Amino acid sequence: MPTVPQKLREAAQKYGERVAMRKKEFGIWHDISWREYYEMASQVAAALMSMGFQKGECASIIGDNCPEWVIIDLGIQCAGGVSVGIYATNAWQQVEYVVQNSESGFFFVENEEQLDKWLHFRENVPLIKKVIVWDLEGLRHFKDPMLLTFEELLQMGKEALAKDPHMVERRIDQITEDDLALLIYTSGTTGPPKGAMLTHRNVTWMGEAIALDNRIYETDEVMSFLPLCHIFERIFSVLAHLTHGYVVNFIESPDTVTDNMIEISPTVGYAVPRIWEKYYSTIVIKMSDATWFKKVCFGLAYKIGRKRASLRMQFKKVPFYLEALYWIAYFAVFRKLKERLGFDRIRVAYSGAAPISPDVLLFFQSIGVNLIEGYGQTEGTGVTCVSRVGATKFGTVGPPLCGVEVKIAEDGEILVRSPGVFKGYYKNPEASQEALKDGWLYSGDVGEIDEDGYVRITDRKKDIIVTAGGKNITPQYIENKLKFSPYINDAVVIGDRRKYLTCLIMIDEENVVKYAQDNKIQFSTYKDLTENPEIIKLIQGEVDKVNETLSRVEQIKKFRILPKKLYEEDGEVTPTMKVKRKYVNQAFKDLIESMYRSGS
Repeated sequence: MPTVPQKLREAAQKYGERVAMRKKEFGIWHDISWREYYEMASQVAAALMSMGFQKGECASIIGDNCPEWVIIDLGIQCAGGVSVGIYATNAWQQVEYVVQNSESGFFFVENEEQLDKWLHFRENVPLIKKVIVWDLEGLRHFKDPMLLTFEELLQMGKEALAKDPHMVERRIDQITEDDLALLIYTSGTTGPPKGAMLTHRNVTWMGEAIALDNRIYETDEVMSFLPLCHIFERIFSVLAHLTHGYVVNFIESPDTVTDNMIEISPTVGYAVPRIWEKYYSTIVIKMSDATWFKKVCFGLAYKIGRKRASLRMQFKKVPFYLEALYWIAYFAVFRKLKERLGFDRIRVAYSGAAPISPDVLLFFQSIGVNLIEGYGQTEGTGVTCVSRVGATKFGTVGPPLCGVEVKIAEDGEILVRSPGVFKGYYKNPEASQEALKDGWLYSGDVGEIDEDGYVRITDRKKDIIVTAGGKNITPQYIENKLKFSPYINDAVVIGDRRKYLTCLIMIDEENVVKYAQDNKIQFSTYKDLTENPEIIKLIQGEVDKVNETLSRVEQIKKFRILPKKLYEEDGEVTPTMKVKRKYVNQAFKDLIESMYRSGS
């Protein structure tokens, strides 16, 4: 297996002046060729080596998605080092933990905001030799002996390469497939993050494997906007990119995702469920405001699309008349809708990093967006199972990825074996032994494999609720149904060792505020909004709709709307927008207890 730096070198030789990456600055798109990509990564590597950076050492990166981030990532690896990404939204205490735990010798930061975090804990990380900043806004006159600008670093690299032009090439040739490439700290919904050790073999194998079942072409374009330190984004922005040579477009900022989506119109799409759910609820709300004629047209077209998608997702034949009606509906309604969203060129779109409601998948399949679900975890280099285009099955995450073995343990836990299974957790042998046994990765997820070899995930092993009556309930299934509502952003089902199930609900602020305005409901603060009787009635209606589809024991008897928004910065949700159950259970203990008091 070639290593990541070898893959970059090969891509630069093969593609040369072809565009590798694009980034919009001040309204103008700037292109970076494959040759420039490799040259800059080599300059970063040469500069690090000239400052004493050794093979196997760690260096950390923090910042939003941009070409500099991936150039630094590859530069660290070209120097034989281990790249450690940190979430840009992490508080300084969390940043300190990762920098300290990984024993990083160099720290790359995007801007003043990220540099401030280092200034909080600089005394506690004596191993840091230099801090390198790539966006100097507000820092032009800031001087510190520890600080280097990205430009200075590249210049240092050029000078080192002028003295010894082959220094980086030699280092690249010394790297083996079993050497560490990445340390990815799992955001973890419980406890401090653990550094998953991924080797060059793990990650280059994944770069190849991801395109075996659903093809990726040189002519493709993707849009990079999920956190780059998460394995999901790293697969598309780096690993598959190096293997397949398509163009990566970087968004302007986290706030411009929808505008950039329309402008770029990628051919391969991917996002976490929360983003797809948001797109879905936006369409639903906009259609509710449309003219009578548009509502009727969309309603008819959607009915046809849904019927066709339902048959296809159950592997049943679509009658000729229905297929013909669908294409009429597509050209009359869906094509325009997809253009407005920036989905008109999408050939395949992936949802991953958390479970998605099957209803949301069905919705996108119905309107002609080929949205499919994948499943995996950082410890398996991101992907274990993925649905195939044209062979998506309702309620499953598809069959295992080509080259991956999956089996179900006696207690229902999903076990995985593949070339993507990680080496273990950094400096944490106990957790490593728990996750890896006899070459199998113990996923922590519970599921089953059906007669077609498709995997169905039922829940996280530790999240399964056992009611006071001894019934096993999978909260994820119920929560996904609730999240299908355009007014519900997230839900946490409670009921372990309790007589009945209750639920904490996080509203979709944008849609609920619109509902309040449309219905002349007055409120002044977010808390006011969540306590308004009309809003509680609205959410009750959404809960009732879901209860109708559930068995008696699964039904939500009571709910409470959370009086505050949950933020990643406060440790309430993970960077991939999963609610931290443990946190919610502790922080809103009184709210939960109020649902179990008699007469409440």
